[in-house]
Amino acid sequence: MPIIKSAIERAKTNVKANERNSAQLSTMRTAVKRFEEAKTAGADNAEELYRLASAAVDHAASKGLIKKNKASRDKSRMAARLAK
Repeated sequence: MPIIKSAIERAKTNVKANERNSAQLSTMRTAVKRFEEAKTAGADNAEELYRLASAAVDHAASKGLIKKNKASRDKSRMAARLAK
């Protein structure tokens, strides 16, 4: 455990950031999985789920959770999947 006050505060900040980042990354992954499952099942709301998943990927990229190239690649793959 840290002894210096600033190190204690930084440790608390890191824990909060880790929880927030993990939650946002999980939300993004869930949105992508929902789109994939809906497209596989042939659901009617696949386009709506695509928009939500695309927005979640953009949000994760803007927050630095994933790199911009990964976001672009994921969105491209989802768009190709939607078009089929």
